[in-house]
Amino acid sequence: MDDVFGALADPVRRELYRWVVAQAEPVSRDQAASGAGVPRHTAKFHLDRLVADGLLETEFRRLTGRRGPGAGRPAKLYRRSARQVSLTLPPRQYELAAQIMAAALDGGGDPEALHTAAAEVGRRAGTSLEALGYEPHERDGVVELLNCPFHALAAEHTALVCGMNLHLVGALLEGTERRAVLDPAPGRCCVTVVGDEFGRSDESTPV
Repeated sequence: MDDVFGALADPVRRELYRWVVAQAEPVSRDQAASGAGVPRHTAKFHLDRLVADGLLETEFRRLTGRRGPGAGRPAKLYRRSARQVSLTLPPRQYELAAQIMAAALDGGGDPEALHTAAAEVGRRAGTSLEALGYEPHERDGVVELLNCPFHALAAEHTALVCGMNLHLVGALLEGTERRAVLDPAPGRCCVTVVGDEFGRSDESTPV
């Protein structure tokens, strides 16, 4: 199982894997690149690594349906392999959420106590955004967090968990030139990471 975790440790590779296996039919390299939002050459590298690790399989087929001379070369298509993989993708951190909430209850149980507890846990963790499963991806100078490690909780208690994420990420960024801001959008964490040149607001956590 260690090789499976190694193959899916990279967030781009993990996103490509998730997208390919969610499709009803085998997909081309271009389709996978477009679906996962990555360059074609990046998709090629990661897709071939997933094939080498036995997580995807390939087949060759002409997508145009034409046959005979002039029909062109068959396209290389990717599909889920027969290998059974039991993983939580993307990664979740519900045990960490429980630790933060328990500390918040000890501190009075209000939202401010939750924010304080999240920041304290972030400082003690001494780890990276990647290690907690946030899947940071930089675009135009802003780091979007493609995964919320507390997804199920966020769906039920959005404001509470977004505040927890804001202060946890802010604590992880302490000592850097970046800070966490609330910037909700579909399909990712409600927090993004920006540099100070983007200006400050009341919804930011300075780091």
